[in-house]
Amino acid sequence: MSNHSRRQQKKHSHTPLRVINLFLLVIFILLSVVSLFLMYRHHFLAFRHLNVIYGVVIVLIILASLFLCIKNKARIFTTIILVLASIFVATTLYGFKSTIDLTNNLNKTASYSEIEMSVVVPKDSKITNIEAVSKLAAPVKNDTSNITDLIEHIKSEKEISITPQKTDSYQDAYNRIKNGDSQAMVLNNAYVSLIELSTPDFKSQIKTIYTYKIKKKINRKNTNHKEGVFNIYISGIDTFGSISTVSRSDVNIIMTVNTNTHKVLLTTTPRDAYVKIPDGGGNQYDKLTHAGLYGVETSMKTLENLYDINLDYYARINFSSFLKLIDLLGGVTVYNDQAFTSKHGNFDFPVGQVTLNSEQALGFVRERYSLQGGDNDRGRNQEKVIAAIINKLASSQSVTKLNSITSQLQTSVQTNMTIDNINDLINNQLSTGQRFTVESQALTGHGSTGELPSYAMPGAQLYMMSIDQSSLSNAKSKIKNTMEE
Repeated sequence: MSNHSRRQQKKHSHTPLRVINLFLLVIFILLSVVSLFLMYRHHFLAFRHLNVIYGVVIVLIILASLFLCIKNKARIFTTIILVLASIFVATTLYGFKSTIDLTNNLNKTASYSEIEMSVVVPKDSKITNIEAVSKLAAPVKNDTSNITDLIEHIKSEKEISITPQKTDSYQDAYNRIKNGDSQAMVLNNAYVSLIELSTPDFKSQIKTIYTYKIKKKINRKNTNHKEGVFNIYISGIDTFGSISTVSRSDVNIIMTVNTNTHKVLLTTTPRDAYVKIPDGGGNQYDKLTHAGLYGVETSMKTLENLYDINLDYYARINFSSFLKLIDLLGGVTVYNDQAFTSKHGNFDFPVGQVTLNSEQALGFVRERYSLQGGDNDRGRNQEKVIAAIINKLASSQSVTKLNSITSQLQTSVQTNMTIDNINDLINNQLSTGQRFTVESQALTGHGSTGELPSYAMPGAQLYMMSIDQSSLSNAKSKIKNTMEE
């Protein structure tokens, strides 16, 4: 065989490998373009110039591979490089996409709140469907919008026109059906826990014959203009189940974050603080926890009006997610300044440093009756646990497994913080490595029972806390100073 023939045979034997390399190069370029777009669009790896390094390395691999393919050199080496690089970029792309999807799930329900409205009758009633109802007790004045929506829905779906019998409250409506003055009553499920305060067996004494879920849009915009400074409203709701369900808010903490100074200020407002509640609260005074009955927007507006600030974001967490979060972090350690035994779980907490698992943490933040300062001390304990969680989340170990933490909590946390907002925080932390200094403060006041009226529960003898104005003034100043440093 001539030398010319051997060269031709060798050339043709290399052709398939060259085609494969060109195909791999096209795949690598496509993966790289998508990953680079997501990286810059959502601020991934934007610390210590890692995003720039990532982009430069990709460009160099593309140029080198293209050169080798054109020159038909180092074919096997080129194949190995392109396969390994494609696997790396594909894995990175998967991580980006997974993080985006997880955050979208957290944001999914942040655009609306869900109110479950029902028509209920006494447990022993012979009525089994809405068509048999002609008299319907309802506190129209206290819950106008939701009751109107329910009645209009019944009219539309069942072609039934029902005129409600007006009552002073949901408790009053229940008394009417219990005494036989009405066949049925409207029930906003967010009020069940309020009724149970005076009627503990309420749920066992009724049956539901009609249910309608109302979705209401939540509109919140970032109104703060100082870069790196913002306020987050942290709401702990007193219900298990869907995070979008409207419920009372038992934990009300404003987290003021200044990433420029690496300072965090936690401001707790007791659930029983007597405040003016807008929107569904009719601009009337009531305890703060009742603001949650009208949706997270109302709770935020109430606190914005109280402290003269803007709340840029919110994170709404129910107790089931609280349990998951503590477990995912491997427990938290806090300093306990007074010994007590919790009603929830019957846990004993001595004075000093205590390490809490999920159940112990829940008992620690829920207890108020065993504490000297009652609800004020409970607020301080809530701040301690929140601060411990922040410190754990800010550690390098937790930051690197943030996806798994977010994945576990996506059905139990509701927030309007976007993927860009969250990534900016992560990048800032990874870039500086500086721990946040967490300070706490709690609004104080003077408690009394039955002296102050409740708009949501007229006539009820409820515990309320009249706010100490000097405490409020100091809290406002501290928030302002943290934001302006």
